[in-house]
Amino acid sequence: MEPKHEIYAIQPPEITPQTLYYRPGTDFRQILDAISDKGLSFPLIAKPNIGMKGLAVAKVNNPEELGVYVTKAKFDFLIQEMITYTNEVGVFYYRYPGAAKGTISGIVKKEFLTISGDGRSTIAQIVDREPRYSLQAEVLHSQYGDKMHSIPANGEIINLVPFGNHARGAKFIDVSHLISEQLTDTFDSFCSRIPGFYYGRLDIRYQTFGELERGENFSIIELNGAGADPTHMFDPDHSLFFAWSEIIRHWGIMADISIMNHKNGAPYLSLSEGIKMFRQNKTHVRLLEDF
Repeated sequence: MEPKHEIYAIQPPEITPQTLYYRPGTDFRQILDAISDKGLSFPLIAKPNIGMKGLAVAKVNNPEELGVYVTKAKFDFLIQEMITYTNEVGVFYYRYPGAAKGTISGIVKKEFLTISGDGRSTIAQIVDREPRYSLQAEVLHSQYGDKMHSIPANGEIINLVPFGNHARGAKFIDVSHLISEQLTDTFDSFCSRIPGFYYGRLDIRYQTFGELERGENFSIIELNGAGADPTHMFDPDHSLFFAWSEIIRHWGIMADISIMNHKNGAPYLSLSEGIKMFRQNKTHVRLLEDF
């Protein structure tokens, strides 16, 4: 139940996508005027202000598609510039309160749901041949309609889901071997500027890894806090036992940070507050699933 617009507001602005926040029922002309005033152009990303598993996240290519999204949205939503950097990673970072340096505990590279045409098969046929992609077939048919029956040219590359989300078909590859002192220093430099941020995963679009390491040409498209998974554990080459051990390791770190923050005056979540939050979340997820 973390509102994304509050998180974007405390991120360093120079590495944060321009984002507009709206309540359901907002006049569409008002939204288009704000997009124009901000100098934003299509395509744009529309997504729930409180999200989960990539539900109800959409690339909108024109005002007509945005209008459909706005009409359907029964939840608070964001309109965001589309970051066009080629690559995406999720970097899990933590820093103990009072410490000058943090730690990068894992990096996941995200391979988008991308197909390559052969000049004979339709998009639907190509999707059906790939077991992981076929799990997204129903959503893809709903999104692309008749275009699923078109035949891409031989060698034509089509990115069907431009979001690095596991539940939307992206493949997660553990590239934690890329962790370096320089990369950690770069993350220390901007994570220390985010008030109250000690633990979580930053989903980042970037151009080349060398540039990211130097702190150049990248954007934080999502910052996930205590609810974040160490998503490098989803690499198909890892075992279930590895995933369990990574969850336990990260929960232990989170518990230590929570205790330290509590000693510094941060209140714990009460049992009743926790139950209320889970109930709200269950209701909200149903709303997103019905989108």
